[in-house]
Amino acid sequence: MTKKVTVVGAGLVGSLLSIYLAKRGYKIDLFERRPDMRTAKIAAGKSINLALSDRGWKGLEGVGIADEIKKIAIPMYGRYIHHKDGSTAFQPYGKDNQAIYSVSRAEINMRLMDLAEQQENVNIHFNERCTTIDRQKLEAHFENAETHKATAVQSDLLFGSDGAFAASRLNMQLSSDRFEYNQHYISAGYKELIIPPGPNGEFMIEKNALHIWPRGSFMMIALPNTDGNFTCTLFFPFEGEKSFASINTRDDVEKFFKEEFPDAVPLMPTLVDDYMNNPTSSLVTVKCFPWTFDDKIALIGDAAHAIVPFYGQGMNCGFEDCVVLNDLIDQHKESWPAILEEYQTLRKPDADAIADLAVMNFVEMRDKTGDPKFLLQKKIEANFSSKHPGKWIPLYSMVTYSPHIRYSTALKSGMKQEEIMQKVMAMPDIEKKWDSEEVEKEMLKYL
Repeated sequence: MTKKVTVVGAGLVGSLLSIYLAKRGYKIDLFERRPDMRTAKIAAGKSINLALSDRGWKGLEGVGIADEIKKIAIPMYGRYIHHKDGSTAFQPYGKDNQAIYSVSRAEINMRLMDLAEQQENVNIHFNERCTTIDRQKLEAHFENAETHKATAVQSDLLFGSDGAFAASRLNMQLSSDRFEYNQHYISAGYKELIIPPGPNGEFMIEKNALHIWPRGSFMMIALPNTDGNFTCTLFFPFEGEKSFASINTRDDVEKFFKEEFPDAVPLMPTLVDDYMNNPTSSLVTVKCFPWTFDDKIALIGDAAHAIVPFYGQGMNCGFEDCVVLNDLIDQHKESWPAILEEYQTLRKPDADAIADLAVMNFVEMRDKTGDPKFLLQKKIEANFSSKHPGKWIPLYSMVTYSPHIRYSTALKSGMKQEEIMQKVMAMPDIEKKWDSEEVEKEMLKYL
């Protein structure tokens, strides 16, 4: 008998999960609260471009759709730093042309929906808001946003993949004793802006890089899109001397940007309008437990572990959930109680680790990418790693380019490496002898 599966949320993870399960013969009903973004007009100004890295590609390759997504992805080989004085610096991400890939959230979501619908056993239902989940009957209830018609859907399995503010998670929270839930907002929010293409559709700044304007308590970043424009995101405190609260008029916007991002302003003809009209959004980390219920229900992706975007791992982590789940289906021969229990045991520590790393990386991007001492530390690490690749993989490479290393392992190793580097950076005259045998021996001693 074909197992029926209800998936709540047709975002990135819900769509990919549906493809994985459909390829195994499961019958999927995928319910999405929003209208079909492929036909509806979606309001601008709410999307941070996403960075696909090796964990995400592995998730896409697992169902044979990586080549489809490559068509809408642009490789970024490093960080392109824009200093206040107009000077710039390029910091490669890895070695041998390693890259992360810029994708538009809407574009990749639409492509994943198309690929899900190409499976004959996937049905996507739009404008359907999840109202309640009856755990006894394993029945999900939905209300249509247009007709207000109520639908009850029974299934053998249910996955909640409906994002950071998941209705599926709230239902589990309300119907569970001792459900742990923690949400943490950082003090900065974000606003989306744009650098449009040039007169002939050309990219106005380096295409194959992630651009950062680090300014201490705030920063702006820009990621390329396939049509020649850049999605810019200003990460800015909500309150304070330089903050969303302190910029209120069109003149304020112009003055602030000319002062802080002088090289970007000439490239942003619609800057003032975009700033005044686009929403200011907040950034939340969500941790919860448990993720699985009654051997038949599971939270996945942001519904289980929403993280801030500063390691570019939110989507990659969600796709990795699908990979782990898929491997466990093979391992436990479709015994769902065993699959779900191990899924939760494996993924919870990794999700917590990447959530913490993402917050730490915010400080790194905002404060340190322009700091000469920090850049020297990164240079020493890269140099040592190239000589002793088996002994030292930089934290960024572990997270971004090493899908075989768990996030929780990367965090532990990264903390240990940071301790060693603090001792190395305290060595006298480190600036002069950074690539000397003495420094190398010192690092080997600590390892």
